[in-house]
Amino acid sequence: MRKRGLSVFGSLPRPAVVTFAIEAAAVILAVLDVWLVIPEKAQPYSIWLSGAACLAVVFRRKFPFLAVLVAVPGFLAGWAQLASMITLGMLATRRQLHWQTWVGAALVWICRFVQWPLEDFAELSWREHILDGIYGVLVAGMPIAIGLLIGARAEVANKLAELATSRDRERRFHADAVRAEERARLAREMHDVVSHQITLIAMQAGALQAQTTDDRAQETAQVIRTLSKRTLEELRSLLSVLRAGADDDGPRPGINDLDRLIRTSEVPVHLSVEHLPEALPNQVSAAAYRTVQECLTNVHKHAPGATATIRIQGEHGALKIEVRNDRASRPGESLPSGGHGLTGLAERARLLGGSFETSKSKDGGFRVRARYPLDR
Repeated sequence: MRKRGLSVFGSLPRPAVVTFAIEAAAVILAVLDVWLVIPEKAQPYSIWLSGAACLAVVFRRKFPFLAVLVAVPGFLAGWAQLASMITLGMLATRRQLHWQTWVGAALVWICRFVQWPLEDFAELSWREHILDGIYGVLVAGMPIAIGLLIGARAEVANKLAELATSRDRERRFHADAVRAEERARLAREMHDVVSHQITLIAMQAGALQAQTTDDRAQETAQVIRTLSKRTLEELRSLLSVLRAGADDDGPRPGINDLDRLIRTSEVPVHLSVEHLPEALPNQVSAAAYRTVQECLTNVHKHAPGATATIRIQGEHGALKIEVRNDRASRPGESLPSGGHGLTGLAERARLLGGSFETSKSKDGGFRVRARYPLDR
């Protein structure tokens, strides 16, 4: 079975095979152009010069001007017209309108205009000289025109590639500007609305703590104030990230903060951590924290009294998180829920190149599984 991108020549890529075929065809045509017209009583030096001209076709890509200089004697004193035209075409392709191109064109034109030996050239009539001059212009001009056309096509292709790159860069800049504006708007709204509301909650909890004499009420008010303060700190960190427009700016909670999260979640938790790497990428650590945080929040809202089992495992270049909870053991309050938490976790996992899935368990509980790759 042939492999994709390979030819019948083995492991050579297609561009190399195409180049080899073009080189072989050029050399064969140059040799045939000489071999088919050599007279029976040809001078040995003419044959050698014509052979050298055919050999110049081989190295015309690396040394185009030298190849023209080697080929023109075989055209003047021999029969290597096609070899001279091929080397001149490569010179025009590589050098375009460089002085070397004009020198090569003049040499090829002279070889077509002047006949060897010079005694035969002197015996030609003026009409034959004019015709030879016209044909010399065609012989020298045609490869130059083709070379200039190939060079112009390559230049246009490069310009189009640069233009496409510039457009992509402009689109990215525009998208970054739009995202920055949207982040700034979200930051303002979150600061004006969410931060204000959380501050009011903390103030009301402080007032309740100062006015009540019930120990349980004071403890609850203290928990509310602590959670409000922590939420404000995370909100300020998030606002700084939104305003800065960077993914890794600002402090963010990570997997090392799970113990504090579990202590304040008011949900019975069984935590199991296995093969945790010593150093986790910041984005993966934050994603693990947010996954556990959202799952515990959902357990508190939708399955009050249920026990959550958290298993964190690092293996095979990925961090796996599984959170399971039993069915609710007592009725809970009806709390607002838009269903965006799990959707956000799924989007976060997808952006990090991982996976996220949810399912109901047979005992009426709920299961969340997330996988985040570590090689980022």
